Amino acid sequence: MNPFKVGEKITRVPLIQGGMGVGISLGNLAGSVAAEGGVGIISTAQIGFREPDFEKNPVKANERAIQKEMDKARKISPEGIIGYNIMTALKEFKNHVAAAVKAGADVIISGAGLPTELPRLTEGSSTQIAPIVSTEKSAKVILKYWDRKYQRTADLVVIEGPKAGGHLGFKKDELQYYSPEVYDEEVRKIIKIIRGYETKYQKKIPVILAGGIYDSDDVKHAAGLGADGVQVATRFVTTKECDAPAEYKGAYLKAEKEDIVIVKSPVGMPGRAILNPFIKRVMLGEKIPHTPCHGCLAKCSPNDIPYCITDSLINAAKGKVDQALLFCGADAYKAKRIETVKEVVDSLFDNK
Repeated sequence: MNPFKVGEKITRVPLIQGGMGVGISLGNLAGSVAAEGGVGIISTAQIGFREPDFEKNPVKANERAIQKEMDKARKISPEGIIGYNIMTALKEFKNHVAAAVKAGADVIISGAGLPTELPRLTEGSSTQIAPIVSTEKSAKVILKYWDRKYQRTADLVVIEGPKAGGHLGFKKDELQYYSPEVYDEEVRKIIKIIRGYETKYQKKIPVILAGGIYDSDDVKHAAGLGADGVQVATRFVTTKECDAPAEYKGAYLKAEKEDIVIVKSPVGMPGRAILNPFIKRVMLGEKIPHTPCHGCLAKCSPNDIPYCITDSLINAAKGKVDQALLFCGADAYKAKRIETVKEVVDSLFDNK
């Protein structure tokens, strides 16, 4: 793997740090990864949860925090590559994209649905755009749609596999179907589609493999499949620079392999998280009381959900780990100590 371009900037290592919300990958982590030569990513999901007016006006609180976290990241890495992860499932998706562009995002990475409008929303800016896809079908659909409607293609593509953390782009039965060998073949098919658009548009489209990238062997495996880079999230949680509280990092350090489970999100999507008292209550079918609606997801019925995704993720970001949804990747249990971002980057790419 070689460094890749994001607009006019070039990485020093072929790495994107994955977006983790709520409040886990903010300006400090993103800026620190960018300073080490990777792409630092800030998650906009309920990013303004610490703002004093968040409960009364989450829209403005989130928009304000999008700028604040970029300012924080730029202080750490003035010339680095810094962007945002913005979920298409967000009710305020368009506002978040506009705020990210205004804040000077080098790139916007978007998943949790297909970001059909992203080219229009970023038109006229220098912000690069990257969809997250998980299957050959989703890659075909989004790239064909952008090609036909906007006469343009992706600047990067992130392929997120079944070992990823948080919300997954697979149904529960698909997670069982996609063994490592089967998914490797799916990755090859997706890359073939992307290379076709490279030829059509006469431009390089870096393909970034995500989900289950934990060490240098995983990076080498991704390179062997034809990926141009990797996206890593879980590994960065247990770093000194991560924005997560000490209690959250501690939950990763304590987790055993059998503690990593697939849970059902309130909006019906499967997700991967650490088994804790909160998740046990959810699995028993308990309906957990929640605060008034924060307006986070477009497709959510507050009266019908078993628990509030925002409440549970904010609890995680505030260190209330027994009352929280602790999203994580499949290999979170491998974390044994707190590292620095530099140590993680060096180990991923065998830098001495």
